[in-house]
Amino acid sequence: MPELDSSPPTLRRDLGLVQATALNMIDMVGIGPFVVLPLVMHLMGPYFLLAWLVGAALAVVDGMVWAELGAAYPEAGGSYRFLKLAYGEAKWGRLMSFLYVWQTLVQAPLVVASGAIGFAQYFGYLVPLTEWWQPKLVSGAVVLVLIALLYRRIDDIGRLGVLLWLGVLGLMGWLIFGGLTHANHTVAWLPAGGISELPGLLFSVALGQAAVKTIYSYLGYYNVCHLGGEIREPERVIPRSIFLSILGIAALYLLLNWSVGTVIPWQQAQHSEFIVSTFVETIYGSTAAKLATALVLWVAFASLFAVLLGYSRIPYAAAADGEFLPVFAKVHPTKQFPHVSLLVLGGVGFVFSLLFRLGEVITAILAMRILVQFVGQAVGLVILRRRRGTTGLPFRMPLYPLPVIIAIAVWLLIFWSTGPAFMLSGLVVIGAGVVVFLFWSRRLGRWPFEQ
Repeated sequence: MPELDSSPPTLRRDLGLVQATALNMIDMVGIGPFVVLPLVMHLMGPYFLLAWLVGAALAVVDGMVWAELGAAYPEAGGSYRFLKLAYGEAKWGRLMSFLYVWQTLVQAPLVVASGAIGFAQYFGYLVPLTEWWQPKLVSGAVVLVLIALLYRRIDDIGRLGVLLWLGVLGLMGWLIFGGLTHANHTVAWLPAGGISELPGLLFSVALGQAAVKTIYSYLGYYNVCHLGGEIREPERVIPRSIFLSILGIAALYLLLNWSVGTVIPWQQAQHSEFIVSTFVETIYGSTAAKLATALVLWVAFASLFAVLLGYSRIPYAAAADGEFLPVFAKVHPTKQFPHVSLLVLGGVGFVFSLLFRLGEVITAILAMRILVQFVGQAVGLVILRRRRGTTGLPFRMPLYPLPVIIAIAVWLLIFWSTGPAFMLSGLVVIGAGVVVFLFWSRRLGRWPFEQ
C-alpha cells in the first residue's frame, strides 16, 4: 500500500507570461476607464488626455519598483513580503507588513465593491434600476458569482483569465475602431503654445484631482507580484508582464479617450453616466450600444476576477508566515488555493458593495494605500539595495535612484490631492492598524514586547 503524503498542500507555479499579463491587464481595465472618463473630462476640459499620460507615466515609474522587487522575491503576498524584508523581519518590517495586510482587509474589499458598484451602474443601461435596492442587488450578486468562480485550482483560473482577457481586448478594439472611422471633432493634447500656455494653479489642482482618477484606472500592473508564488520563471515573467501590461493598457486608454473625444465633444461627454453606451449609440444605434454595454459588464467582471484572485493571497502569505490569524493560512486540501482568505475578502466585499457609493470609494482606495504600500515600498527598495547590494538581482531598474525619487514625490502629491477628509481616513486606518499590531505583538510576546 503506497504511503500517503502528509505534507501540507502548497501553491502551484502554473502561470506563464501570457496568463500573468492577461491577469494584470484585466485587473487594470475593469470598470475604471468607463466610469472615470467623464470625470476626467469634467476636471481637465479639452486637455483630458494629459491626465491619462500622467497616470501612465507614474505606472511605468512605480512599475520599475515592483518589477525589481517582484523578480527578486517572487513569493505569495507581494508587498507583504517586500515590506517585511526591507524594514527587517524581526522589528519594523513586522509592523510595515502587518499594516499592509491590515489595509488589505479594508481596501481590497473596497476595490471589489467599487467594481461591483460600477457594474451595477452600467447594468442600469440595459435594465432600468429604479428602486434604491436594485443596484445593490446586482452588485452583491456579482461578488457572490466571483467567489464561486475563483473557488478552484490556479491552472483552471489561468485559462479562464485568458478567456476574460480576450473579451477586454475585443471591446477596446471595437471602441477604438469606431472612433477612428467616425471622428468629427479634434482633441487637444496641449495648447498650441505647449505646457507654458496652460492655466496656472487652478489647472495644477485639477490635474492632481484628475490624476487620482486616472491612476485608479491603471492600478493592477503589480497584480502578478501578489501571485509570485504561482508564477513559472518569475525572475523573467514578472518584470515582463508588468511592463507589457502597463504599455498595452496605456495605449488602449489613450486611444479610447481620443476616440470618444473625436465623436462626442467633451462638453457633452463629461455629463454621461454611460459614456461607452452613449458613444456606441451615437455611431451605430441603440442595439449596438446594448451589445457594447454587455461587453463593458464582461470587462468589469473580468477585472474583479483578477483583483479578488490577487488580493486573496496577501492575508494567506502573512498567516503562513506566522504574522496573522492562522486560519488565513489554510489551503484547500484538493484545489490547493487559500480558500479562507478568498471567502473572507469576498464576503467583506459583498457587504461593502451594499453600503457605499462609487465616487467616494475610488478616492478612499488611493488615500488608504499610498503611504504604506507605494511610498513605503519605494523607500524599502532603497533600504534593500543598501543592505544587500545589487549582485544577483534578476531585474535592476534603469537610472536608479531617479525612478524611486519620482515615484515617491508623485505618490505624495496624489495623496495630498485626495483632500483633507480622505487623507485623514487613510491616516486613521494606519493608526488603527498600529494599535491592533501592538495588541497582537503583546499577545505573541514579540517585538516590541519580547522578554
